[in-house]
Amino acid sequence: MGMENAISVKNLTKKYEEFKLDNISFQVPMGTIVGFVGENGAGKSTTIRSILGLIPVEQGEIEILGHKINGNECNAVWREQIGVVFDECNLPISLKVRDVCHMMKNIYKTWQDEKFTNYLMQFEVPLNKKIKDLSKGMKMKLSIAVALSHDSRLLILDEATSGLDPVIRREILDIFREFIEDEQHTVFISSHITSDIEKIADYVMLIHKGKILFTENKDELLYNYGIVRCSKEQAALIPGDLVVGKEENAFETSVLVKDLEKIKESTVFQSAEQGNGSNMVLDRADIEDILLYIVKSKEKSFERKAR
Repeated sequence: MGMENAISVKNLTKKYEEFKLDNISFQVPMGTIVGFVGENGAGKSTTIRSILGLIPVEQGEIEILGHKINGNECNAVWREQIGVVFDECNLPISLKVRDVCHMMKNIYKTWQDEKFTNYLMQFEVPLNKKIKDLSKGMKMKLSIAVALSHDSRLLILDEATSGLDPVIRREILDIFREFIEDEQHTVFISSHITSDIEKIADYVMLIHKGKILFTENKDELLYNYGIVRCSKEQAALIPGDLVVGKEENAFETSVLVKDLEKIKESTVFQSAEQGNGSNMVLDRADIEDILLYIVKSKEKSFERKAR
């Protein structure tokens, strides 16, 4: 198949009374993990439910695995290639774990019992318990096992790691990494746990108040972005096109910049290095820093288009 993108979205708009997904466009390249970050209420779940066709949208073109999405093809066979995990377990709660198999066989032509059983063993999900008696973490692991046990080529996960302890999260992140080693497989994962995204994502997509602010290669993002800690006067001298956000307190100003190397070449840094006035400290920024500074920055200056 000559498809480069597992998901392709153009000009998607969805209006609620209090909220609007505002004409967003993005791609999720085949064979990658794309992490979708933003504060709660930024539009992550609305975006995911829209692309899955679970809620009607005002406008937009959506393609998943090369198929155009419109409302009337919910039973299309290719949908078996999408594994979906929401932050709530959507299985009948009175069902025992071991009986999930029979149910899924009737839903998915491509269901693989053995694969499912192996995941349950690996995740240590108890087979004889009813779903309603499982902990949040176990329910999540069960949902992920289901999503991986039919002919899934695309996993879409909405806050799927949020209720899990760090050890289990790490285990599940490793499984996602393994899953995409076959280059036909793709993962699109939303999370407010930015460290998870930092561990596994190839690309990071940031949404804020219903607008996509950027989609960046994660390694470049972490390499280029930085935090400059300096005096208020020095902060004012940092080239404006590099500044993403600022935080000031009585003692120092912290500035999130999008190109640390350029800062090192700037006159304000050179002069601080030569000991003229107070010194400047440069740190790398992580995804959480980037998210916090951008969300706090009400200035419009950072609304650059994704490169």
